[in-house]
Amino acid sequence: MKYLAFTFLFFMTLNSQTKLLSDDLVQEQKTIIVYGSDTCHYCTDTKAFLKEKKVKFIYFDVDVNLEKQQEMLNKLIKANIDVSSLSLPVIDKGGEIFTNGKDFKAFLKRIIK
Repeated sequence: MKYLAFTFLFFMTLNSQTKLLSDDLVQEQKTIIVYGSDTCHYCTDTKAFLKEKKVKFIYFDVDVNLEKQQEMLNKLIKANIDVSSLSLPVIDKGGEIFTNGKDFKAFLKRIIK
């Protein structure tokens, strides 16, 4: 009987730990990173849009934070996005990297899609 109770508790603990880890992973994947500049109106509009839609995001001002600027550039290069004609903001949505194009409204929809 003790063995049965121990086995049951063991698997319940293991299951709850796995759920916690998977919840953390899902939360991490849902976090959107916005690389931008406080002097860029598209960047400030993007932040306002995400706040209005109650979307969690992390914002880095790449004019001030040079480490994050380099991180952004590395992600762009890895995603085969030309950095010579870079357009801010740059979005990292769970590993999908994209920038603002010609249609800003479509860009915003892509972030929350």
